[in-house]
Amino acid sequence: MISLRPARPQDAQAVADLLAELDYPGSHAFIESRIKQLLSHADAILMLAVEEQTVLGCISLHFIPQLALAGDFCRISYFCVADGARNRGIGALLEQRAVQLASDYGCDRIEVHCHERRTDEHRFYARQGYAESPKYLNKKLS
Repeated sequence: MISLRPARPQDAQAVADLLAELDYPGSHAFIESRIKQLLSHADAILMLAVEEQTVLGCISLHFIPQLALAGDFCRISYFCVADGARNRGIGALLEQRAVQLASDYGCDRIEVHCHERRTDEHRFYARQGYAESPKYLNKKLS
């Protein structure tokens, strides 16, 4: 049975392994401190999907006030289900929990950036009701 729970610093190895599956292989050295940092923010949540002590997925959420609109928004910053655990409804379960948390925080929408190369993930998001909002820009600071 899959259960959802907040991440803890001792989940660092499992979270780093999931991030490596998203092509972020270098996080093992600092992931525990990043988890601790996220846990200290009232506007951030790192939720895990767990089955019998094994972490099978994670979703990182940030709740952001909007200046010009009444409702806030929730940003999914990282979302991953382990390769061997996909197509079992774990992603949908995590996303449904994200929707509930966003609603609880007073958000009127959720957004996610998903690289164009992740076509399987695009289909997942479409099934969950997400619509494309073109023109995402970023600037590297280092």
